[in-house]
Amino acid sequence: MLAKTFTVGNFKGGVGKTKITTMLAYDNAMINQKKTLVIDIDPQANASDALARTANLDHIDKTIVDGLNDGNLTTCITSILPNLDLIACNTQFTSFDKYVIEGFTDEKDRVSVLAKLIKPLKPLYETIYIDVPPTISVYSDNAMAASDYSIIAFQTVEESLSGVRKYVGYQNFMVEAYGINLQVIDILPCMLTADDKLDYEILDEARKEFGDAVSATVINFQKRLKRYSRDGISLKRHKNGNIDQWDYKAHEKFIDILHEIESRDAYINSSVG
Repeated sequence: MLAKTFTVGNFKGGVGKTKITTMLAYDNAMINQKKTLVIDIDPQANASDALARTANLDHIDKTIVDGLNDGNLTTCITSILPNLDLIACNTQFTSFDKYVIEGFTDEKDRVSVLAKLIKPLKPLYETIYIDVPPTISVYSDNAMAASDYSIIAFQTVEESLSGVRKYVGYQNFMVEAYGINLQVIDILPCMLTADDKLDYEILDEARKEFGDAVSATVINFQKRLKRYSRDGISLKRHKNGNIDQWDYKAHEKFIDILHEIESRDAYINSSVG
């Protein structure tokens, strides 16, 4: 069975996109025990840094830049944890747009570079997550063309809601222009403040506009999630076997989201069938 591939995006930065990517990947691998790959195509490399810290790695030898030069992404896979691998990125990947524009003249070929590179990886994994920059660019185009689904990160501020609208509109353009098979599987509200009335007003507005596409699960702001960016993701157990309460609280919503996405995927496939 080929991996289901998800792009996690929004055209506004700082909305929790990378946090969603890394947490879903971690829990999909460690809790759901599914063979999982994260492909970081954001030259800022925040997902790469977070997962490297999770694996206590000081340095990653090969990145997607090496894989692009080799024409083979299997040469740059880094093992993070059992069932969790990473294709890391770095600032050298800012040259990707030049590589695409100078290397290909056909527009369909330009948006399909990543899809062709990922194709040999899909039989090796059950799930692939792609972390992208928050821009309309060759990066987002290639991620969309390589994916089965998009997960749109949504922080409850007006600019982020506007980013969701732009992302959905641009995805529809990509589907129509290039005939790609891509659907929004989840619009995920994240980093809400529990007692902030405005957060929930904007969330209600999003639900009225996008309906059931907006996740039933909400990720509230948590200090433990913030710490994971610095120290790496963890799921510690005490001597009695119980999971640390703050780790459990940080992970439980992402586990719920994985179940929600799995149910939506099953429904979409049954409807197609």
